[in-house]
Amino acid sequence: MLWPKLARCLVSRPVTDPPPVVPPEIVAELRARLEEASQMRLGRSLAIRQVDAGSCNACELEINALQNVAHDLERFGLRFVASPRHADILLVTGPLTRNMAEALLRTRAATPDPMWVVALGDCAVDGGIFRGSYAVLGGVEAALPVDLVIPGCPPSPTQIMEGLVALIEAHG
Repeated sequence: MLWPKLARCLVSRPVTDPPPVVPPEIVAELRARLEEASQMRLGRSLAIRQVDAGSCNACELEINALQNVAHDLERFGLRFVASPRHADILLVTGPLTRNMAEALLRTRAATPDPMWVVALGDCAVDGGIFRGSYAVLGGVEAALPVDLVIPGCPPSPTQIMEGLVALIEAHG
C-alpha cells in the first residue's frame, strides 16, 4: 500500500552519507586562486543580465544549468545580476516579440556603457521557429546591435560558456 510507505518515508531520516569535510584553509586558497585568475583574465568580474524577449524557456533552462556545480560560470568571473544597472552583458533569449520590444529597449537604456549584447539561441538570432508569426518582430537585431551570437535550439551550457568566454577574450 502507498500510504504506509509514504508515512514511513516522511518520518524516517534520509539515507545519505555525510558531506565531506573540507578544511577552511583549502577553501580560502581555492578562492584566492580563482580570484587571481579572474583578475588576470578580466581585471574584474563581469555581470550578466538575462532578458527573455519571448522564448519558450528552453534557453533559460540551459542558462540555469550554468550556475550548477558541474558548469559553475562564476569560476570565469561571470555572474548573473538582477538589475541591468549593474550589468556588463545583456544575454537575450527568445524571439523579439511585439510585447517585449519596449522592455528590451528600456533594459538596454538602463545598462551602462560599455556593454555587450548577446543573442542566445536560434530564436534570438532570427526568430527561430517563431519567425513569421504576427507577434514576432524577428531576432534581437531588430531592436539592438548584437555583439555575439550563440546559436542552438537550445545551446548547451558548455556552448554558452565558450561563447561568453570567447567574447571576453576578444573584447577584454
